[in-house]
Amino acid sequence: MITMQRVRKAAGKHLSRAELAVRSAFGAARDRHCPACRRDVVGFFRYGDEAEWGCLDCGASPRERLMHHLLDEGVIALPAWSAVLHCAPGEASLIERFRAHAGDYVPADIDPSRYAVPGVQHLDLMAMTDESRYDRIYASHVMEHVPDDAVVLRNLLRALKPGGEAWLLVPLWDRPSEDGPPDLSGRERERRFGQWDHVRQYGRDFAERIRAAGFEVDLIDAASRPPEAVRREALADTLFRARRPA
Repeated sequence: MITMQRVRKAAGKHLSRAELAVRSAFGAARDRHCPACRRDVVGFFRYGDEAEWGCLDCGASPRERLMHHLLDEGVIALPAWSAVLHCAPGEASLIERFRAHAGDYVPADIDPSRYAVPGVQHLDLMAMTDESRYDRIYASHVMEHVPDDAVVLRNLLRALKPGGEAWLLVPLWDRPSEDGPPDLSGRERERRFGQWDHVRQYGRDFAERIRAAGFEVDLIDAASRPPEAVRREALADTLFRARRPA
């Protein structure tokens, strides 16, 4: 669905990228750093309301950069030879990192045709039946799309091994979470939730929904990281680290 909001976002993104490319060509200082591609860059391009959203070199988003930062700093860990389920595998740098460390790497989505990823599997999170299979499940900006997040969270809990972790990131606003009715139009979803195919908008009380499914959960905010790292790497977003009790 093409809307004026999407057109404005795309236009702003291309103008911002062009400006950064010109600065780079004229020798601007590469005093920023992308932990996804591990390159120093002149800056990060705008997307929507995010003034420093994407890496000029690799396109990595703030949440993608946050994940690499947290892994690099040992705040979260990917055990060697672990089993990893990567939902909606759209971040090339994380695909590479997960695949390199996991003994059983499973990229999956409800529509595998959307991804040019070797071995991507079909997976409907509403109907998944795995039991105690995975050490880690990564789902970034997935939960706001699923019809019933309580069902999906229970399925994720069951699919994890005891002590395993689900790394969940969702778009956040500063109000309580809000679900839309099933018959809400795509245009109205975009107006209320920011995107035509979002069925809800989460607040930080998403943590309570995660706990209600049986997880232990803690929140890791980009803003809680060292200020110089936040500035240099343009870190943003919040990771909900959900742990199946051991």
